[in-house]
Amino acid sequence: MTQATGALPGQGTGSAYAPPGGRRSARVMAKSLLALTKPRIIVELLITTVPAMLLARRGLPAPALIAVTLLGGTLAAGSANTINCYIDRDIDAVMHRTSRRPLVAKGKQAVIRPTEALVFGILLGAASTVLLGTLVNWLAAALADAAILFYVFVYTLGLKRRTASNIVIGGAAGCFPVLVGWAAVTGRVSLPAIVLFAVIFFWTPPHFWALAMKFRNDYAAANVPMLPVVASATEVTRKILGYSYVMVIATLALVPYAGWLYGACALGLGAWFLAEAHALRARVVAGDAPAPMRLFHRSIAYLTLLFTAVAVTALLPWGRW
Repeated sequence: MTQATGALPGQGTGSAYAPPGGRRSARVMAKSLLALTKPRIIVELLITTVPAMLLARRGLPAPALIAVTLLGGTLAAGSANTINCYIDRDIDAVMHRTSRRPLVAKGKQAVIRPTEALVFGILLGAASTVLLGTLVNWLAAALADAAILFYVFVYTLGLKRRTASNIVIGGAAGCFPVLVGWAAVTGRVSLPAIVLFAVIFFWTPPHFWALAMKFRNDYAAANVPMLPVVASATEVTRKILGYSYVMVIATLALVPYAGWLYGACALGLGAWFLAEAHALRARVVAGDAPAPMRLFHRSIAYLTLLFTAVAVTALLPWGRW
């Protein structure tokens, strides 16, 4: 699909480096490099890692193992996000909500060269591989690497600018932390870990499409075919609702392993999420302002509470079958 700038990925007008002149502040550079890793997204990913580890252990793993796994996961996610910023700097410059990212910011904020960002992202990935491979196990390291490669090559380079199914398929990259956490504890990937993967996989489209509804004009200006750009709000909310139902069913598939107490939590949280999804669709059908960010923010709360339920019930001596 032709981009708004008419350039290849990463070669648009936003790729220009405009140094402020003179020496670059180490503090500002460090702050900019940190911003490239998208720390808020990393936190969301790590929210799912620890509960997966607790469920795999049916208790509390060694604190050192948790710490190393989280650090390795942070480095892997930071690597993927940084390389994503490098590739997408042309469309980031077009979109209002991303126009302040370090590689496209102007003036005093423009302190990172594109090549520096790319090298930084690669180094983060290498550090993650070495750390997880040597201190956890090589399966966890391989899964973290798979997440990076999937996010960069499948989503960012392969799907994002070409198809409205970009986030449906590409969102799988955000599901890997549960597999990494499970593998870190057990040395393998078991069925419950795959169920957790599926929960996040089906959660991602409703979560992201709600955001894309809000910033539809941004994506349209950048020629990125997110579903709200190429489909009506009625169609988008219909698909949000469909994926939401499948997501709730996936959460209940974990009940035989996690126990009845988790099941009660999943059922209650699922009913709440579905009510929000129905409310969004009802507003669209009625012709009212949809307010999609309400569902977006509640989707984050939903996932956090659901995985908190996974963690708490994994630690409790009761609540199981």
